[in-house]
Amino acid sequence: MHRTAALVRACRPRQWLKNLLVFAAPAAAGALGDPRTLLLCGVAFALFCLAASGTYLLNDVRDAARDREHPRKRYRPVASGDLPAPLALTVGALFVTVAPLASLALGNAHLTLVLVGYVLLTLAYTLWLKDVVVCDLVAVASCHMLRAMAGGIVVGVPLTSWFVIVVALAALLVVVGKREAELRVTAREGDTPIPGTEEGSTAHPTRTALLGYTPAYLSHMRVMASGAMIVTYCLWALEQGGGPQSVFHAVSIVPFIMFVLRYNLLVDRGAGEEPEEIALRDRPLQLALVTLALLVGLGIYL
Repeated sequence: MHRTAALVRACRPRQWLKNLLVFAAPAAAGALGDPRTLLLCGVAFALFCLAASGTYLLNDVRDAARDREHPRKRYRPVASGDLPAPLALTVGALFVTVAPLASLALGNAHLTLVLVGYVLLTLAYTLWLKDVVVCDLVAVASCHMLRAMAGGIVVGVPLTSWFVIVVALAALLVVVGKREAELRVTAREGDTPIPGTEEGSTAHPTRTALLGYTPAYLSHMRVMASGAMIVTYCLWALEQGGGPQSVFHAVSIVPFIMFVLRYNLLVDRGAGEEPEEIALRDRPLQLALVTLALLVGLGIYL
């Protein structure tokens, strides 16, 4: 029973929130009113949860030694010894193999290719890319993009350029914010100098790539992604034709900007290392997201 609980924790159910991106493209296309669409998106969501949990397990096995040096990650089941590494490795390999194979039952070869690409990219990240500066940011952001693409592919919804750009920039914003928060934590907790910090600032990084970043660089990237995302969303919202629906799209710009500003404020305050925790706990951010979803939904489905 103890090992089962440890295995469930190692699968990181809270991070399955990221896989809700599979609903984004069908929702933006106004297709979620179809029960078949909901079913297909639900299956795609489950497959990505399975694949993601498999890669988390494999990642934790590889990083166990480094995680033990981290003030928070040392409590992960593999690093703490609650979950034996051989068991985590076996279950992880099983999950990343089963997820793409199970997708074949849907008869959608493109979805299977996306899942295979997702698994290969996450494995490359675990084994190599996570230690390569900039490549680690692009790899994680690309994983988010594959989730969003899968939702459109599984139900046959075209992915517009507006949708792709906004999702890509949002993914980059979240990943950069996460790295910035991690850099600040390691600077407080460790003993290795971090480039670009005040003299005497130190870190004991669990990510080698962190030594290649400076707080100023990550902050500039975050500002760049935020600004580009806001401009892109505004252009999309203001080009949604006439009629009463266009009013909802136009007004949705306000909660969208509030969401971006609130997220940046939280990162500046030191949050952001676990984006899913922000989404689950920060009430102003949740209010902005709910309002945004309501207004966009009214504009699309009315």
